[in-house]
Amino acid sequence: MQFRTRAIHVGNERCPQTGAVVPPIHLASTYVQPGAGDWGEFDYSRSGNPTRKALETTLADLEGGCGALAFASGMAATHCVIGSLKSGDHVVAGSDIYGGTYRLLHKVTNRAGICVTLADSTDLEKFAAAFTPATKLAWIESPGNPRMTITDIAACAEVAHARGALLGVDSTFASPALTRPLELGADIVMHSATKYIGGHSDLLGGALVVRDQQLRDELYFVQNATGAVMGPLEAFLCSRGLKTLELRVREQCRTAQQLAEWLAAHPQVERVLYPGLPTHPGHAIAAKQMEGGFGAMMSFVVRGDYSQAKRFVESTELFQLAVSLGAVESLIEQPASMSHASYDAADRAKHGIVDGLVRISVGLEAMEDLRDDLAAAFDAIG
Repeated sequence: MQFRTRAIHVGNERCPQTGAVVPPIHLASTYVQPGAGDWGEFDYSRSGNPTRKALETTLADLEGGCGALAFASGMAATHCVIGSLKSGDHVVAGSDIYGGTYRLLHKVTNRAGICVTLADSTDLEKFAAAFTPATKLAWIESPGNPRMTITDIAACAEVAHARGALLGVDSTFASPALTRPLELGADIVMHSATKYIGGHSDLLGGALVVRDQQLRDELYFVQNATGAVMGPLEAFLCSRGLKTLELRVREQCRTAQQLAEWLAAHPQVERVLYPGLPTHPGHAIAAKQMEGGFGAMMSFVVRGDYSQAKRFVESTELFQLAVSLGAVESLIEQPASMSHASYDAADRAKHGIVDGLVRISVGLEAMEDLRDDLAAAFDAIG
């Protein structure tokens, strides 16, 4: 079956008791057991829940993995991977990553004696040079956040595996509708399910999908021990979101491509960072590993200083000023003061998160209306 068919049917079998085409939401926190020490499939909802299991079944199928785990947030999912490491281990992370991941790696992970090195994952020589004998995990994003860099996932998997490390990919920006990292050699794929999987700005969640059963079991142990699991209502909403994921993402990609081309010709824009533009340095790789579009996220640099960009993001109407992304409504933000404010100032400068950078998440509004909204904001800042 094709992707969109599987998204609707796998893990969403009709209720055997009632025939309902939508599986019921199981809110129970505990389950009666057949006997003392004789465990059924479910015993306590932290350890497993039928509604969460249905979502995990769908996600594993769509990503081509052996299993999935659903979490209370994307950061909880990422933290679970870090929690599987031990003191003395080393992590190599890409240099274009979400601010929350940067904060976790530099201000929490270090407390456990785990060292972290940021390296440009688009430069394989620099990326490989960052590995040490203690490196157990490489963590990348493609497209990157917020500079929209494109990393060759298959090549990074070869680099990591040759050095005895796992490769984890935060694929939130792409979603499984566009990129499936496990098929490209990655060991772990992470999604902030809050974004494209949920798709409607009404839930918080995260997910891990893996291709090796032993690794899945190790991560499940950490998840169960620490408890940051997704609730049943959120799991239901994610399952519902997956049913329209491909249709939403492809339409958002179409609009984003048109907006990127319009912005690239705008006199008040210094440069546009969108992998769908042939001028993007990662365009060829993106065309190879992104299927059906180049994503609905983009960044661009507004001419002027910090205050000019700040006024711009505060001047739109349809593009709502908010962090997050991937939903039906379009959002806009200034990474330096919002999503990536947790970066140390020196690291922001080092990794190209300039004050004039603006990030937008393209929703499902009409392209013409979104274009006109941005044009009005440009007029407002002169």
